[in-house]
Amino acid sequence: MQTQRLGKTNRSVSGIGLGTWQLGADWGEVSEADAGKVLAAAADTGVTFFDTADVYGDGRSEQVIGAFLRERGADHGITVATKMGRRMDQLPENYSLENFRAWTDRSRKNLGVDTLDLVQLHCPPTAVVTSDEVYDALDTLVAEGSIANYGLSVETSDQALAAIARPNVATIQIILNAFRLKPLDAVLPAARAANVGIIARVPLASGLLSGKYTAATTFAENDHRNYNRDGSHFDVGETFSGVDFTVGLEAAARFTALAKTADGVTPDTTTAQLALAWLAQLDGVSAVIPGARSADQARANAAAGSMPALGEGFNAGVHEIYDSLLRADIHPRW
Repeated sequence: MQTQRLGKTNRSVSGIGLGTWQLGADWGEVSEADAGKVLAAAADTGVTFFDTADVYGDGRSEQVIGAFLRERGADHGITVATKMGRRMDQLPENYSLENFRAWTDRSRKNLGVDTLDLVQLHCPPTAVVTSDEVYDALDTLVAEGSIANYGLSVETSDQALAAIARPNVATIQIILNAFRLKPLDAVLPAARAANVGIIARVPLASGLLSGKYTAATTFAENDHRNYNRDGSHFDVGETFSGVDFTVGLEAAARFTALAKTADGVTPDTTTAQLALAWLAQLDGVSAVIPGARSADQARANAAAGSMPALGEGFNAGVHEIYDSLLRADIHPRW
């Protein structure tokens, strides 16, 4: 597994991490036993970065991770990033030091730690991203020892750039995948210059980039790929990266065809692994955080972190698909 520096945290983490939204909620049911198997499979194949949030299953995801790490022992070597800020309405006045303390105390209890490795504001409004008082409060949490580092999870490139300009922001988490390329324009260069780590979320466009979906594919009632396609529950960019499902299927078919031409492809290499490897190999990306609903899926995702360079032809093909099918609808929005 290739490793990268996680921005200003000065931690080294696996290029392929594990996103754990699905261990809490919104992806259909995952039992605690299966969640534990996913975490174990990821860790056993070299994953050293878990990403979670206090609202994933109302803390269930954090609790499952905490129990798993206790079983592994103090030398588990895994960095855990959590997120806060969506336990109340996303109003600027709710992003206060008092609430930050309450939210981080709850996450520390859920994870069973005194100090959180990395806390990220969870897709806050732009007024929060640009607030001096918010960063002062986060600096206070670091000084008090409840968190070691902080970053932001954002929806737009403009928000990312505003946060990167802040001196103590360690990481930025942003949607980045073969169907969402705008962060390549300015966000990654700015992050590299500022020593800010980039955490690429929704790396498979909610599964579109696995190449396994068809027009007949259905999702569970409690799966956001069913109930949030119109963005009625949260930012539509979180579901299929904001791509219309029908258009996404066409783009995915072209990506699957492109995947067969990549350097180093073997008969066992999957389309999803190539999508993850392409991201992990981008200059400036610290970690890619695909989710996994099974141990086999976690192991397959982790394998993408040790793939050889895919070649410039593959990279050019990714951009051609984006430019011809997706750029006009996706690029101006996020």
